[in-house]
Formats: sequence, C-alpha cells, structure tokens
Amino acid sequence: MAVREFALPDLGEGLTESEIVEWHVAVGDMVSLNQPIAEVETAKAIVSLPSPVAGKISALHAEPGATVAVGTRIVTFELEGAADAAAESNTPNEPNASGGSGASDSGNDDVDAESPSKADAAPERNSVLVGYGPAVESGKRPTRKARTARAETTGSSPANTPVDEPVDVPVDVPDEAPAETPVAAPADARTKTTPPVRKLAHDLGVDLTRVSGTGAEGVITRDDVTRAAESSTSAGGAAQSDSSTASGSTAPVSGQRLTRQTDRPREQRTPIKSVRKATAAAMVSSAFTAPHVTEFLTIDVTRTLELVTTLKAKGSAASVLAVIGKALCIGVDRNPSLNSRWDAEANEIVEFGYVNLGIAVATPRGLMVPNIKDADALSLPDLTDAIGTLARNARASKATPASLNGGTISITNVGVFGIDAGTPILNPGEAAILAMGAVRKMPWEYHGEVALRDVMTLSLSFDHRLVDGEQGARFLTDVGAILNEPGTVLSMV
Repeated sequence: MAVREFALPDLGEGLTESEIVEWHVAVGDMVSLNQPIAEVETAKAIVSLPSPVAGKISALHAEPGATVAVGTRIVTFELEGAADAAAESNTPNEPNASGGSGASDSGNDDVDAESPSKADAAPERNSVLVGYGPAVESGKRPTRKARTARAETTGSSPANTPVDEPVDVPVDVPDEAPAETPVAAPADARTKTTPPVRKLAHDLGVDLTRVSGTGAEGVITRDDVTRAAESSTSAGGAAQSDSSTASGSTAPVSGQRLTRQTDRPREQRTPIKSVRKATAAAMVSSAFTAPHVTEFLTIDVTRTLELVTTLKAKGSAASVLAVIGKALCIGVDRNPSLNSRWDAEANEIVEFGYVNLGIAVATPRGLMVPNIKDADALSLPDLTDAIGTLARNARASKATPASLNGGTISITNVGVFGIDAGTPILNPGEAAILAMGAVRKMPWEYHGEVALRDVMTLSLSFDHRLVDGEQGARFLTDVGAILNEPGTVLSMV
C-alpha cells in the first residue's frame, strides 16, 4: 500500500495562503479522482479543491477555519491496487516555481486544468496538477465530469461574483455529453498549452485541437486562442451563452444557449504606455504618499449662473469654471496652506505666492492636467480665454512640457459628466484639488421659503500633512460663499 501526501497548491496569481472553509470528506472515506474534498478561500473567491488521486483518506492535517500556507501538507491518501504503480512514478503534488499547480481561483467546482507541455517531455517527473490524477500511459486524458452552472451544484453564487451575472455557464463544446456524464477525450485531443490558456479556450468555446500554436515548440498561446475565437465569430460560428437576462432572473441552466448583443471581443488588451502609464504612476505615487482628506460642500449657485449669463449677454467671456477658478484664487490668498508643497528632501514646507492653476482635461490619450501660470493675476475674461486655450491644446496633443509642470493647485470638473461629487486624487506635488459637480435644479431654502434653485456640490481633497481640517473647511466655505453670492468677493479682497 502506497501513501500519497497532498500539499495545498498555489490557487492562482501567486497567492501565498488560503483558508480551509470546509472539508467534504473525513478520515476513512474513499474518494475518486477529481472528487471535491474541500472548499478553500483565497483572497478572491471560494474554490472547490478536487482530489488529485483515487484512494482512501488517511489523515486531514488542517482544521476548518485554519489558514494554510501554499506548499503545506493538508491531506494524506492511501493508494491501493493500480494506484500504487502510478504513485511510485509520480512526485507529490507540489506548487511549482512558476505559479503553482495551475488551478484557477475562478470558483469552478471541477477545475479544468492540464499539465503543461514540459510534463510531456519529462515523464520521470510528471507532477500532478490539481484536478488531474496520475498521467495515463496511453496518452489519453482522464475522464471528468462536464462543467455545469455553479448555481445547480451549490445553490448560490460564489464570492466576489455579481448576483445578476451567470457563473460557470458551460459554453458550446462539440459532442459534449450531458452534465454529470463522464466524457473521455480522444487521444489526439492532447494539446500543448497552459492551464490559463486552456480555461480561456473553454470560456470562448474554442476547440484547441483545431488551433495551431505559435509559441515555442508549438505551444498554443492566449493570442492563438483569441484569434481563433474572433475568426469563429466573424465566420458565423456557434452561438455563445446568453450573458444577460431580465432584472431579477436567475442564472441560465446547463445547456442553455445565449446570444451576445455586441461584436466586441470578450477580452481586449492594450499596452500600458504614454499618458496612461504616466498618469497611473503619478496617481499611485500621490495616493500612497500624501494622506488624502476630502471635504464636501453643497451650495446654491443660482447667482453665479445669472452672473455668467449677464456677462455673456454683454459680450464678455465668462464661464462657470472660470468663476470657480477665480474664487479658488481668492480662497487661496486667504488660506495659503492650500497652495503649498511638501519638500521631503529639504525637509521644508513651500508656500507659493502665486497660483499656477491646473485644469484636469480628459483627452483621447488619457487624463492630462496642464496649468495656467499666474492665474491669480488674470481677470475673469482672461482666465476664461486661458482655460479654453489650455483645454483645446491638451485635446489636440499640443500641450507643452512647461504647461504640464509647475502646477500649485488644481480643479477637476466632474460635473460635465453628470457626476455630483467625488474624491479626487491630488496632482503630485500639490496640496489640494477642487472638484466641481453637476449643477442641478433642486428644492432649496431661499429667504425662509422653499424654492427651486441651481445647486452644486464642491469636493475638496487635500494633503493632511500640509492642510489641517479647519484650514480646508475655511477655504471651501470661502469658495462656496463667492459662488453663492458673487458680490461677497468685495468683502474678501
């Protein structure tokens, strides 16, 4: 009688540990190949762990609720008969150096994975993957159950899955047997690829036996599978499963065909470069360097809109954004900590006596924040023109390096997208950023009565190293007071 130790595999994406949620077996139970033996929870989902062999449970080495590191022994099997020979020719199921056992953390009850092609070239060390037993000498893959909708097997959706989306819905596979019926793959169906690529092919309904691999030694890559799926779609291939039903409906049952109402590919990959790469690096650096605090103020801006309308009627350039920019410059003069920078190298706080006003602009290349130099010295019409020129240049990819550097405080207009408020991330090196929300007609208290007024929410994020909560609140109320009653500015300057 042979003994087989089974260690917790890497369940995907380099996870280092998992929690044993529940054992489906007990010591002394006989289990078959691929029979679910436990539920384990990763950082992303609850995963069903199948047995790598057929045999008897000799020992369970972890209690439910225990957190186990990858590579730690969790089950001991006793193998009998034909299983002895297989056990002697295979090493224990240990996570490999390049990503573990290859099991997916997608929440499938039956893990659809196959040993990488390098295992074919080295039969003397054919490590068994999760969900697969010892290698079969004939070259045929072990039989396994057809995948079914998780809703049928568990009665509930797996963790981290939207409740209104189907999960683990089977896709069209030629000649697939009904659910719960073992299906044996033909000898020529053994293809060279990796478990993630095999799962992608399964999800896209691609028959790997009909795909030519472009990788090393003919290995099928993700790009090969994606191209095959797109080719099948353009040629009028088999219909895929329906991914959306009426609100409140349940996930479709096994065998149901779905029709997608879009020609977009299921996955589209875009290299991270240029503006997107720089923006991502800057936002990550800012978010994890400056301790962000966000304060909100909802105000009546009816008078501001009336002012803009009056100035335009008189032929003067004006916009709500420019008025807010001018109010910001006045607020900064009264609360200078909002217009400062934390100089870690010099161990100093730098307060600026000028305002280089950054304006967040959405462009085809990504988010850009060019700034207007000495915006505090400009009149309202000049500031309006400067904002218009800056935005046009940014969208036309004509923003100069000088305009993208040296900003001291910024404004982002999320209201143009219909958003009421947000928690903007600071432009790196700046102490504050003001977000203006959408203007909406709302019932509002006005002169002791309720009236329909134009209302806006301002969101101020600031670096708490430089700005205290009181200073941030005073600045925000100053800006709000000007927008509520533009004449208030006469008492502030």
